[in-house]
Amino acid sequence: MFGFFAPSYTYGEAHASPEELYGTLFRDVQNSHIFKDSKTFADAIPLEDPLYIIEQYHREKYDPDFDIAPFVDRYFRIPEHIASHFQTDPAMSVGEHIKRLWSVLTRQPENQERGGSLIPLPFPYVVPGGRFREIYYWDSYFTLLGLKESGRVDLIESMINNFAYLIDHFGFVPTANRTYYLSRSQPPFFSLMVRLYSEIEGKKVLKKYVGQMQKEYDYWMDAGPEAPEPFTAHRRVVHLPDGAILNRYWDDKPTPRPESYREDVELAQEALENHNASSHEVFRHIRAAAESGWDFSSRWFAEEGDFTSIHTTDIIPIDLNCLMYHLEQTLSEAYLLSNAPEMQLKYQEKANSRASAIQTYFWDESKHYYMDFDFKKQTFTKAVTLAGTFPLFFKLAPKPHSHYVRAYIRLNFLKSGGLLTTTVRTGQQWDAPNGWAPLQWITYKGLRNYNFHRTANELSAEWLGLIEKEFRHSGKMLEKYNVSDTNLLAGGGEYEIQEGFGWTNGVYLRMKNRKR
Repeated sequence: MFGFFAPSYTYGEAHASPEELYGTLFRDVQNSHIFKDSKTFADAIPLEDPLYIIEQYHREKYDPDFDIAPFVDRYFRIPEHIASHFQTDPAMSVGEHIKRLWSVLTRQPENQERGGSLIPLPFPYVVPGGRFREIYYWDSYFTLLGLKESGRVDLIESMINNFAYLIDHFGFVPTANRTYYLSRSQPPFFSLMVRLYSEIEGKKVLKKYVGQMQKEYDYWMDAGPEAPEPFTAHRRVVHLPDGAILNRYWDDKPTPRPESYREDVELAQEALENHNASSHEVFRHIRAAAESGWDFSSRWFAEEGDFTSIHTTDIIPIDLNCLMYHLEQTLSEAYLLSNAPEMQLKYQEKANSRASAIQTYFWDESKHYYMDFDFKKQTFTKAVTLAGTFPLFFKLAPKPHSHYVRAYIRLNFLKSGGLLTTTVRTGQQWDAPNGWAPLQWITYKGLRNYNFHRTANELSAEWLGLIEKEFRHSGKMLEKYNVSDTNLLAGGGEYEIQEGFGWTNGVYLRMKNRKR
């Protein structure tokens, strides 16, 4: 559909992840604490053929005077943060600043480096900013909201075509266009991007991308060769009684993440000491949580404040299954437009079945809120999170449920700067006191879908006010914000707070314009 775009890799195997390519050298660098952020070396650009670099390393490392830091400096170019040097004009409004930022955050195909972990893409794309120098999957939907407000239809089309390209070549959308992300995806927002584009170009867009949406669906719905038993899983599919099928997050590799190598190794050691957990299990749970985009949160922990109790693959998440419902609905309509009535009916039935299962397995009658489901324990998880608002965003909640969810939002999540992600403080970045742009938008639009306009407008005023206050103070758009104490920056997580920032920019513009 898009023609063949052949990435011209200068060095090494085209899609080898850096830990596979460099082996001992990669592990030694990551364990040496040369870089504060493990992602730095995973993104480094080799200045020579990797085989030559590896050969030189094994030749030199036994020298008594050998120092690994100068070696890395000699053979690799270290990438810079994006937008870190962008000068803010204090006379500009936030909206004007964001419109200037789009060009700073846009990467052109001809400017993409060769030889590192980056997977070149055929069209221009917007990156989040800071340490995130590549196109991220679920981030991009919220970035597109702002691009639409800015009239950048060219970039919207280019970004969607890049995701279509990734699906065509890999069968799914990786977390981002890095070789070390090729074992996992992120929340499946492609069908929402296609819907957004169809609001501009018309319903023919659904037909254009039906093939890629089908491929992505097949990736998420790979159920394996064996006849399933209830409460068993294969990859991202979980089988439940009465033929119900739902999805979980997963990663095919039970190894440390290259971009967080040292951190994962250390956590696995702690988990072994605390719970006698195997490192392979821990790595799988960590990677699955990374696929969720919520890396990390007490949402994935068996014990609220204990990272080593992470058990992501035991959990069926409410938000993921709402997204899969939307994909099924969109496929049904796309097949109707394509004059394929049998396929249209097939996917409408799948969507109806999932909608029923969502009410069965995620609505907690005792809490009157949508919760994640632990299929191993066959009960709800303990974590109350903002993911429970996704059924409102997708209009899946019965009216009585929506009133309970609205009350929960007001009582538990709404603070002076917007919405908390969870109600507990653990030091993880997707827990209190932090708030994140994508979840502000999901909840805001969900509230408006059910005509809770007063609460939606209150949320919008608090969130936009916090962004504008921080912008006046620092001239920056940030990845996340402290919504509980608006005089403090957000914190927690594996890296420092990042500026740029794609999804914050997009949600700000869309919400500022009071768009539904």
